[in-house]
Amino acid sequence: MELRCSDIPHVDLEINEEEPEPGILELLQILRPDWCLEQVYMKSFTEGITNRLIGCFVRPDQRPDPDSDLVLVRLYGRHTDLFVDRSREVQMVRLLESRGCGPKIYCSFRNGISYEYLPGAPLSDRLLTQPHIYRSDLGLHQIKNSESEEPVLWKKMEHLLNLIQMNQSEESQGNHSQFWSGLVPGPEVLRTEMVLLKSSLSRLRSPVVLCHNDLLTKNIIYNKEIGTVKFIDFEYCDFNYQAFDIGNHFNEFAGVSDLDYSRYPSPGLQKDWITTYLKNYSQETGSEVTEQEVTRLYVHVCKFSLASNLFWGMWAILQSKLSSIDFDFRSYAAARLKFYFEKRDQYLDLDPDLGPDRDLELGPDRDPDQDSNLYK
Repeated sequence: MELRCSDIPHVDLEINEEEPEPGILELLQILRPDWCLEQVYMKSFTEGITNRLIGCFVRPDQRPDPDSDLVLVRLYGRHTDLFVDRSREVQMVRLLESRGCGPKIYCSFRNGISYEYLPGAPLSDRLLTQPHIYRSDLGLHQIKNSESEEPVLWKKMEHLLNLIQMNQSEESQGNHSQFWSGLVPGPEVLRTEMVLLKSSLSRLRSPVVLCHNDLLTKNIIYNKEIGTVKFIDFEYCDFNYQAFDIGNHFNEFAGVSDLDYSRYPSPGLQKDWITTYLKNYSQETGSEVTEQEVTRLYVHVCKFSLASNLFWGMWAILQSKLSSIDFDFRSYAAARLKFYFEKRDQYLDLDPDLGPDRDLELGPDRDPDQDSNLYK
């Protein structure tokens, strides 16, 4: 598989994050030279907590269907280049575009990219639990790892942890270490948990496939008119464990700005989702999906959901130090890590080779006693 980004046009332009309009108009002069800039309308999408996304189109009174040619401009969040490989992101989107799974990229510029708009609307919490939505095929997993690439999870997690430790060291010199008091565990605890998970989860041999790695509801676009579900925002897309992508998606049922783990999918919904997923995933072989296969993947997903919570908890700790976006990253980190510790022992003790008749009572309502020393 050849991944290249050299054929993506690059514009030597940096757009001011605080006042983006002049820079975006300059970019549009190149991308849409036939547009009258005085008639350009810009819409800011505020759901993201990593970047800023702005949609640009000719004003509605000048075009019958303004969405027919809507240019998206994404401004990278401050310092996100420390933990997001932007060149790799473009490679992944190009790969997905070639397989009909992703949007067309128009260009890159110094602090962002521009790409096509996919018609539809981000999923709501209600739609997320509807069978005709969650039974949609996670098609990018069909793109197998043909070059024996390592799963990106542990490398990314190690990198985040190193950045957190560097930041803590700088804080200690400036006597600003109060951040680590309360519900946010320190780097030593995080490293211990990462080592524990890597040792346990690597033995499961979950298939390595192309994963989105960030399937929150706002990154899933539903086109009601034609009944399609597509994905956007591929900055974390890379080869990773199959069960991580699914477990991460289940965690995202809880939301972002209003994180609530009572929305975590029930065991019944998870099993139905996984059953349909395996049927789609097994189409190439034409083999029947057994209940034991469903149970096995179900347990793998539970275990890898731990890695998802630990990863995004670490990510949020770092973002709380670096990001200029108005979002309470510290509280988000505390919530993700709290759920991780609540579920850690329960999920790690599960046997992936349980018989199909064994009832697994998994969900946020079954919480083990919390260890009061976890955060010390």
